[in-house]
Amino acid sequence: MTGLSDKTLFISGASRGIGLAIALRAAADGANVAIAAKTDTPHPKLPGTIYTAAEQIEAAGGKALPIVCDIREEDQVEAAVKQTAEHFGGIDICVNNASAISLTGTLDTPMKRYDLMNEINARGTYLVSQKCIPYLKKAENPHVLMLSPPLDMKPKWFGPHVAYSIAKYGMSLCVLGMAEEFAEDGIAFNALWPRTGIATAAINLIGGEEMMAHCRKPEIVADAAHLVLTRDSRTFTGRFCIDDVLLHEHGVTDFDQYAVDASQDLWPDFFVPDDVPPPPGSMNNRLD
Repeated sequence: MTGLSDKTLFISGASRGIGLAIALRAAADGANVAIAAKTDTPHPKLPGTIYTAAEQIEAAGGKALPIVCDIREEDQVEAAVKQTAEHFGGIDICVNNASAISLTGTLDTPMKRYDLMNEINARGTYLVSQKCIPYLKKAENPHVLMLSPPLDMKPKWFGPHVAYSIAKYGMSLCVLGMAEEFAEDGIAFNALWPRTGIATAAINLIGGEEMMAHCRKPEIVADAAHLVLTRDSRTFTGRFCIDDVLLHEHGVTDFDQYAVDASQDLWPDFFVPDDVPPPPGSMNNRLD
């Protein structure tokens, strides 16, 4: 495969950020995209709704189906997946992008916040995947992609924020197990994770323009996701990919195009294993 023309993607949390970037990259090929997210009215601090995302997807060349869906609710997910399959005639790709974050230690993490992260990240990923699988079994080149990290079980990734790490690694455990479970069905399950911080509205809300300047644009993750989703699902599965490594393996050498400000040092993301160095020259000695 070289593109996603006429393929149908079900993406959780695609009203903004990385999820929207992946949707727009697929739309450029002429894909169909179901935007499953809670934001149907403008957020007071974050831009974008499922309807503004749909407008952008249509403008980029795709077809959009905005669906209000809280992925913590099984009946809502089941209905959203069914609606997508009926509207577009099936589902080819599931992207588990929706995520909640709280970088707090054990004593500073209320159980309500712990539950939220695990209900959205680990349980939500499991639930959305489960409901999409019956439709994916009928697809020609079915893929499930988690926006989650490699399973690098180092204490340093858990000590500062145990609850968040459990929730994100739960998503990755779905990749590990489901890739094995559904190998004979030809459904690929893979994970994708960014090397650096990614400039999203949420990051801007946390750290403002200063933090954003040290990030890469969401398009780097979208381009890497496109590479994953166009691979042969029977041979490319069970992988834990880092965005710039995957892109470099496919011939990308200019990574400054993804920098918000190429003159600034790039801030590394969590969970990137020490034994996965950046591609030669990709960081220009700017990763601190």
